[in-house]
Amino acid sequence: MKRCLFFVAVLLVLGTFPAAYAAKPVIAISQFVEHPALDAVLKGFQDELKDNGIDVNYKIYNAQGNVGTTYQIATQIVGEKPDMIVAIATPSAQACVKQYEKYPDLKGIPMLFSAITDPLAAGLVSNYEKPGGDVSGVSNQMPMGKHLDMMQRFMPDLKNVGVIYNRGEMNSVSSIRRLKKAAKERGMTIVETSVTNSSEVQQAAMSLIGNVDALFIPTDNTVVSAMEVVVKVCRRTQTPLFVADTDSVTRGAIAALGFDYYLHGRQTGAMAIRILNGERVGDMPVEFQEKLDFHVFPAAAQKMGVTLSQTLIDAADTVH
Repeated sequence: MKRCLFFVAVLLVLGTFPAAYAAKPVIAISQFVEHPALDAVLKGFQDELKDNGIDVNYKIYNAQGNVGTTYQIATQIVGEKPDMIVAIATPSAQACVKQYEKYPDLKGIPMLFSAITDPLAAGLVSNYEKPGGDVSGVSNQMPMGKHLDMMQRFMPDLKNVGVIYNRGEMNSVSSIRRLKKAAKERGMTIVETSVTNSSEVQQAAMSLIGNVDALFIPTDNTVVSAMEVVVKVCRRTQTPLFVADTDSVTRGAIAALGFDYYLHGRQTGAMAIRILNGERVGDMPVEFQEKLDFHVFPAAAQKMGVTLSQTLIDAADTVH
């Protein structure tokens, strides 16, 4: 009899385990590429849910910087019908949004984007205050003039700034357009070159050397994923390198004024919790991260022929 009861108990446990597993919300995450900033967004998102006692199942996909793969991932996510979609970086978000246009039965599945420079230009939402539909999220857009002002603190006579970006990333196209406008207002010139993948970054960097006073890398996922290559070129040619991504400072850039992408992810996670608690994503305004951090790396600056004043070092939020 005891033996029989034992088997009944085992069957009950086995029978209820899949149901319990299935009861957890499923969140599908599409990330464009692996690099420290986007990885920090993902970790921040997951930590926010975990720290608030939200238990979910994740299905995480990474396109490894290939735009075509983002659409394959989006198609796969559609077939899985998750409870929520989270897209990290503009190409992944655009691919997912296209699925809403193609498959009406996706309506009602909320989607959050994160680390998106220009959600309007990317076609993700039509209104920041009340997006409507099934999409909202957190943008990392900031006034581009602040980057130029930061660079001039190091190089007061700065006139020509070289920029490398992927023309296929809408976030970067928007950033460069705004950067040029800010540069013109300051009597500066932006010398640009574009790449289609990370293997072209080294040649792009070399093409700018000798024609610019310094290089600036925006939050372009393709170029940031190959940051070490840019650092090597700048060290070899003694060309100052500045970035918009604070995580790239530890990889060898002189300085950055930007966001803490881990907190960016946590902010996105807080929105996800509100949705899981019943709030409609279409009623949630697009959020922007307000706090900017100033990072400097004196040793990296010396390797590029720049000596930082103590005043600049003391002004930094983080010194590497």
